[in-house]
Parts: sequence; structure tokens; C-alpha cells
Amino acid sequence: MYDLDIIEHELNSGCDEMNYGQRIKYFRNTAGISANALAKKVGLDPTTIYKIEANDSKPSLGSLESICDALGISLAEFFTEEEHVLGPEIQRLLGTAKKLLPEQIEYLQKLLESMSKD
Repeated sequence: MYDLDIIEHELNSGCDEMNYGQRIKYFRNTAGISANALAKKVGLDPTTIYKIEANDSKPSLGSLESICDALGISLAEFFTEEEHVLGPEIQRLLGTAKKLLPEQIEYLQKLLESMSKD
């Protein structure tokens, strides 16, 4: 789990290790949501989302938490670089699967297993 003080320091320090705008845009596209729809969900002006994605500004910790919630990811997922290893199609599937009930996940698992049998 991430220490919120460390995250807030990272957000405010101007650290170039992570491209917040690129990450937000990646997860937004993976979730299949427009910048305007994301802005509406989190209560921000659409130009703020565009500025963040263009790296013209950095989100506050509160805004980043709201954005992550709206995109269906945790702060830990946002800061984990491994997410890019999976292609956008798999990320989209994972995003959808996270919204399912346990019995729906079990059904989906069985369906996928039956489809992948040779």
C-alpha cells in the first residue's frame, strides 16, 4: 500500500519519474471514457483533465483519488508500472471484470476456459 504522504510529496515535488497525464489518459482510454465524461464524474472542469493529460498541470492528491475511483482503479494500480505490460484489450477486460459480482466472475472464468480449450 502507498503512504499518502509519499504520494502527495511525489505529486508536489515535480518529480519526472512518472508521467501522470500519460497514466491518466492510458487508464481513461482503457476504461473507454472520454475526458469530458471523466471530468463530469469527478467534478472537475474538462480543461483541467486536458491540462493534466498534457502535463501542463499535476492533479492534487484528492483529484487523483477521485480520478482513480472514477476509472475503477486504486492509487496502487495507478502507480504500478506493470499495468503497461498488458495490452489495452486485456486492460479493458480487467476493468470490466472488476465490476462483476463473484458469481459473474466464476461464470466468466468457466466461459473463457471453455473457449480456450483445444
